[in-house]
Amino acid sequence: MRLGLSHREEDGARLASLLWECGPGWRAISSAMLGGGIGPVGWVLNAQVAGGYARMDPVAHLLEMAPPGPGVGMLTAAAVDRFTTAADGGVEVAATVGLRVPTWAAAPEGTPDPELAPMYLPGTINIVVAVPVAMTDAALVNAVMTVTEAKTQALVEEGFPGTGTASDAVCVAVRDGGGAELFGGPRSTWGARVARAVHDAVRRGTRDWMDRSGRAVPEPSSGLSDM
Repeated sequence: MRLGLSHREEDGARLASLLWECGPGWRAISSAMLGGGIGPVGWVLNAQVAGGYARMDPVAHLLEMAPPGPGVGMLTAAAVDRFTTAADGGVEVAATVGLRVPTWAAAPEGTPDPELAPMYLPGTINIVVAVPVAMTDAALVNAVMTVTEAKTQALVEEGFPGTGTASDAVCVAVRDGGGAELFGGPRSTWGARVARAVHDAVRRGTRDWMDRSGRAVPEPSSGLSDM
């Protein structure tokens, strides 16, 4: 897969976009607004938008920037040109990390969360993973779990009190065809490689975000431990 960085002027700001070009013979699982679910993929776009993003047509916005053909598109307010990459045993990962509002996945009902307003606020930790083998649908779901667990491990090890942010996005792309791997968990051959690469990319992205923001590790948000 080929990875390219570009810039555009929008809303008075210079914004970056990261494009993975897969070519034929790939499919992906993703939580992204554009191309989410499981299906064929020829590209993956991670596009930066200005803070306070207020467009109510994010899919149309992504399509304005995307190449033709089937693909996955995600948005983020994080600095895309500060992306981090990692590789392990043939697995490749690119992550963009922003941690303005880390949250715990399980929090008491009614806990206010500024990440949830407006509804379409772009994700702040976006992770794209490329695995050079085929996987069954079940293994793809398992791989997404592995990505999430490795991301959370990196955040906790860096002292962040949360499992991520409320609008993170993920995409795992694999080869289409051939003998498909049955497992994507962290102790499977390919899942372990995914976990290590994601952990590395997110941990370095977290440190970079802290250095650039000049912020210390935030105080814990309300979680189940507060109940």
